[in-house]
Amino acid sequence: MTSPEQTRAEPTDPTAHIREALHSAAGEGLDGWLLYDFQGLNPQARRVLDLPEGAHLTRRFFVWVPREGRALVLHNHIEGGTWRRMTAGWDADHRAFGSHAELDALLAEVVGGRTVAMEYSPHGAVPYVSRVDAGTLERVQAAGAQVRSSADLLQTFLRWSEEDLAAHCRAAAVLMDAKDAAFGLLHGRLQAGEPVTELEVQAVIHERIEAAGMHPGHPVNVSFGAGAADPHYQPQGAVNAALQPGQCVLIDLWCAEPGRPYSDVTWVGYAGEPTAEYLEAWEAVRAARDGAIALMRQNWPQVQGWEADRHARKAMGERWEAHFLHRLGHDLGSDTPGSGLHGAGANLDDYETHDTRQLTPGLAVTVEPGVYPLERGFGIRSEVNLYLGGAGPELTTDLQREPFRLGGPESWAEVRARAYGRADSE
Repeated sequence: MTSPEQTRAEPTDPTAHIREALHSAAGEGLDGWLLYDFQGLNPQARRVLDLPEGAHLTRRFFVWVPREGRALVLHNHIEGGTWRRMTAGWDADHRAFGSHAELDALLAEVVGGRTVAMEYSPHGAVPYVSRVDAGTLERVQAAGAQVRSSADLLQTFLRWSEEDLAAHCRAAAVLMDAKDAAFGLLHGRLQAGEPVTELEVQAVIHERIEAAGMHPGHPVNVSFGAGAADPHYQPQGAVNAALQPGQCVLIDLWCAEPGRPYSDVTWVGYAGEPTAEYLEAWEAVRAARDGAIALMRQNWPQVQGWEADRHARKAMGERWEAHFLHRLGHDLGSDTPGSGLHGAGANLDDYETHDTRQLTPGLAVTVEPGVYPLERGFGIRSEVNLYLGGAGPELTTDLQREPFRLGGPESWAEVRARAYGRADSE
């Protein structure tokens, strides 16, 4: 009988991929990458090193991958056996330390006088990257190293495979179907003069997602009226409004196949004929969305996350920009440990942070401008997904051209066609 140890797959060697990243434009001027973690504080390091989930490591460690030459694992001598098993097949040597003085001497020997990348973001500007604690950063600097951010290096380890993209597109198609089912229910209930609640609509969306073998991760957002002015509103328990004539509707929904990237979209509608003010706000949101997409396509691939956000705010116009209370968009993560709906890649953000990371081919982002004037009793957001292909950003979800006008005499097919900007119901 073979033991589990004998049947376990050989660990993969991440050092070749790390060196490849160091030789790319993202690694220019770097002597190497110093990856550090202590008890999961830096999930990015574990992702890059492809360490097994649940690896029993109780002491801090460093892995030094130079631009040229073999990698070096610096580990506490107590965990030497664990590291030898995990790194079998790596192009790496090992150096053990016991005392803090031994660690400091090793760091000075390995990185002294060198420019190294670490999971650090100046002033904590990008929290997704800022994973190395200040004391450890000081320790590495005291060893004689100049530390630079690994922000752009990290993105090369987040790129989607072809199957990831295909799974994302399948999720996007499910969301388009679920969105139609939700707004179709609202339209039909309003036409019939029957009540409909946020939780009822949410249930319809979840049914469509689950029937497709996917899951949202946590309940989706269905909000009516003033609830739509809360960007992260969710109906639950006693928080469950019934739709009234003259109220707006905002539905933010997302899902993924197990272990694959998410799709995440937001569509809006209005119970009855929208007011002039609502339509003015909608046009501002639409201009911000379409302007940002155009900018990204025109300037590809030389686009940083903050640039799209700033452009969208200008396109929105001064009146409504004051009600745009979040970043333009986020990296699309995956249904995997250490990730989630909001991934670790570059965000479209010059508001919550000043994200100077380069938008990287092989990843995807949301574009989701919104306005939330609570005192006016409505909120609007339009959210689409862009896959960052080699030739430029590609829409993977549909574009809403105008809000759904719900409850009027038109058929649902006609209402849907108008929202898509079509002259017919096809």
